Amino acid sequence: MNYEELGFAKVDHHRPRRKGFPETIFGQGKTPAQIAGIAKSLADKGQPVLVTRASLEAFRAVKKVLKKAKWHEVARMITENSKQKAASRKRIITVITAGTADLPVAEEAAVTTEFLGNKVERIFDVGVAGIHRLIKNLDRIKKGRVVIVVAGMEGALPSVVGGLIDKPIIAVPTSVGYGASFKGLSALLTMMNSCAPGIGVVNIDNGFGAAVLAHTIISAK
Repeated sequence: MNYEELGFAKVDHHRPRRKGFPETIFGQGKTPAQIAGIAKSLADKGQPVLVTRASLEAFRAVKKVLKKAKWHEVARMITENSKQKAASRKRIITVITAGTADLPVAEEAAVTTEFLGNKVERIFDVGVAGIHRLIKNLDRIKKGRVVIVVAGMEGALPSVVGGLIDKPIIAVPTSVGYGASFKGLSALLTMMNSCAPGIGVVNIDNGFGAAVLAHTIISAK
C-alpha cells in the first residue's frame, strides 16, 4: 500500500487498486501550489487527476504542470484525464436539479460521473414549484440506471421523483435557500424523512459523493 510523501501531503497511489479510481484532491483549504504538487504526483504515476472545490488560481497553477488540464467553471473543478476512454452508453446516470441555483453542486456530480467513465443525462430546473416541468421530462429521467436529485430550499424533489420511477435515487441537499433552510439542513432532513422508498441521501452540497456512489452502484457485479 504505497504512498508518496510530499511533506504537506501523503499521496495515495494505491487507491486505484482498492477503489477502482484514483485519489481525488479536495481543493478547499489547500493552496494552489499544494494542489498542483499533488496533481503532478498523481499524473507522474499515470493516474488521472480530479480536483473538487477548486479556484481559478488553483487551475492556473495546475495548468503549469499539466498542460491538458481542464477547468470546469460552474462545477469548480479541475480534470486531467487525457487517457480516458469513451463513456459507455449503457452506464447512464441522470442528474436532476430543482433549480438553477443548484447547478454548482449538480455539475460537480455530473463532471465526476463523466470523469469516472459514465454517460450523463442532465435535466435542470424541474423543481416542485412547477411540477409540469418534471412530468414532461419523465422519459429522459428514466434513461438513467441511477438518478441523482439535487435540491435546496425544502428539498422535496427527491420524494416526488421517488414516487414516479423504479430506479435507485441519490438525493443531494444543497445550501440554497432563505434563513429557515439553515444552509441545507432543512433539505437534508426532508430527504432523510422521505416516505418514498429507494432513496439514499448524501451530505449537504456533496455532488462528488453522490456521483461516486452512483458509479459504485452501476459498476457492481
